Amino acid sequence: MVQTEKAVEFTIRGRIDIIANILDEARNGVKKTRIMYACNLSFRQLRVYLNFLLKKGLLMVSASAEDGKSQVFKATKKGLAFLEAYRNLQAVIS
Repeated sequence: MVQTEKAVEFTIRGRIDIIANILDEARNGVKKTRIMYACNLSFRQLRVYLNFLLKKGLLMVSASAEDGKSQVFKATKKGLAFLEAYRNLQAVIS
């Protein structure tokens, strides 16, 4: 009996993957709730990641044009550069 190798796919999402998901969602500006649902994060996880990304300068926050009260999160140039590097690495290991 001969076993053949099967392609191995990693399905566990790491911190870097979550950060990339958030930055990808925030490319054009998005509210906190949208990020939470699109990236499948709990509110607690969301707060941790948003604080981290804001401190590192990968994300910026501004007031919503709609009501002036809501916060809109948008990826910075540094965040977009991170996202591009992440995608390049994905292409290399795929």
